Amino acid sequence: MKARTSPYTHLIEYRGFRAAFGNLQDTRKTANPPPVHEVVHGIDLYIDEHETVALVGESGSGKTVSAQALMRLLSEDWISYPGGEILFEGRDVLTMDKEELRKLRGRDMGMIFQEPMSSLNPLHTIEKQLAESLMLHQGVSRAAARPQIVDWLKRVGLHDAEHRLSAYPHELSGGERQRVMIALALLNKPKLLIADEPTTALDVTIQDQILRLIKTLQQDLGMAVLFITHDLGVVRRIADRVAVMKDGRIIETGYRDRIFSAPQAVYTKLLIGSGTDQESPVPDRAAPEIAAVQDLKVYFPIKKGLFRRVTGHIKAVDGVSFTLRRGQTLGIAGESGSGKTTLGKALLGLVKSQGSIRIDGTEIQGFGEAALRPLRRKMQLIFQDPYGSLSPRMTIEHIVGEGLLIHALGSKEERRERVLTCLKEVGMGDEEVLSRYPNEFSGGQRQRICIARSLVLEPSILVLDEPTSSLDRTIQFQVLTLLKELQERRGLSYIFISHDLRMLQRLCHDMLIMKQGKVVEAGITREIMENPQHVYTQELLRTAFEGVEKAGLPDRTSP
Repeated sequence: MKARTSPYTHLIEYRGFRAAFGNLQDTRKTANPPPVHEVVHGIDLYIDEHETVALVGESGSGKTVSAQALMRLLSEDWISYPGGEILFEGRDVLTMDKEELRKLRGRDMGMIFQEPMSSLNPLHTIEKQLAESLMLHQGVSRAAARPQIVDWLKRVGLHDAEHRLSAYPHELSGGERQRVMIALALLNKPKLLIADEPTTALDVTIQDQILRLIKTLQQDLGMAVLFITHDLGVVRRIADRVAVMKDGRIIETGYRDRIFSAPQAVYTKLLIGSGTDQESPVPDRAAPEIAAVQDLKVYFPIKKGLFRRVTGHIKAVDGVSFTLRRGQTLGIAGESGSGKTTLGKALLGLVKSQGSIRIDGTEIQGFGEAALRPLRRKMQLIFQDPYGSLSPRMTIEHIVGEGLLIHALGSKEERRERVLTCLKEVGMGDEEVLSRYPNEFSGGQRQRICIARSLVLEPSILVLDEPTSSLDRTIQFQVLTLLKELQERRGLSYIFISHDLRMLQRLCHDMLIMKQGKVVEAGITREIMENPQHVYTQELLRTAFEGVEKAGLPDRTSP
């Protein structure tokens, strides 16, 4: 760490900071204003120059509110700061006027948001969005900005940077969009980078690249980093110090190694302990087959020219075979674009495919929609984003019971009772839940509702597509525990699609490792984890595990 030369004590310092949510417009207008809910309760935290502080905690703990208050990004019609200070180089951010804040944002502080697709403007090219920041803060022309933009896009590792300037966000992959967000945050060489869950939705290889990139750029620019995450593996790799938040309070702070080796708070111990059970289940080869796939292919045509002639094919799934046994879990791992999700959709008949698909001994390849409908009761899908997959206009009773209505199962009273039974089975059993809407629940509760919606039809197979990637580590642990219990109780078979190898290790009996539509390695999960044969599998494991003791490989994870 470089020697301090500045007159202030810390680059950033929170002193008794408090934040409260509420409709402040109504509060100002009415004699009986609605209540204001305090979400951050007097926190103290500092960040020094050149260091990385990780802010860790579950959803709703106040992490993002505290971080965004550094730049006053939240609408002050809805948020207030009833107490405390946030000092940047000795100046209180909370009392700055609009002109001071404009200079602060993007110039002295940069921010990488969790979801780059929703943070980048879909109507503007990459060049226009990056040029705007340079023109605003440095007063350069559009023409003068272009070489700087190309240079930064190259620095963040965007391939063929000159030709990507005219691209729109939807034309880039998730990893490429995140690199553009990093370039946008660092264009003006800020003194502080705020990274809000920047690797949550990325597969392990892209996550590794992004973490290495942030660390390298931090060293090059000499900036401080506030890194917000729920992934303790990321914290272990990137942080100098750690602050743990719960219910709007910082309950523990300390240097990284001390936090991991000797946590003091009960909640910190729970966070660290929730990821330690890594023993894979043992497969039972005597269990009956419930699904068998042979030489499955899904090709998407590439059409070009005025008449849209087919000039080639994207081989999303290219000759995949596997067997799924009753009461067991098959994990499918691989980076983005490897064909994992397409394979799951092909099994369910949601995309056209070639090859053999047998469910309970019945060949379903070639079945029309009418013939597939009765079989769909046996095969259900749980999506990655529980909020996006639940209709905001439907009550929980209607959401969970919709499948019963479609398949004309039972009377209205019987359907209601079955819905309530399934909700109880996933830990959401209060009758008042039935009349509520998805926005009234946390991420973990919404995922439980999604599981109940699938269970209500009493399926044999559940396809889980990244069902825990957007959840906190403690909530992930709860959902995985629930899935294990349901599997034992109901004899369910799972196909668990994920880029998180730690999740797959804990839940899956067998695994497929996919790359570019093909299976490069398959077998018992425990054997793959302990003795991976393919170079690609070895690389996935190196990037997935800190220290990689379980994989028996040399540690190459340090950024």
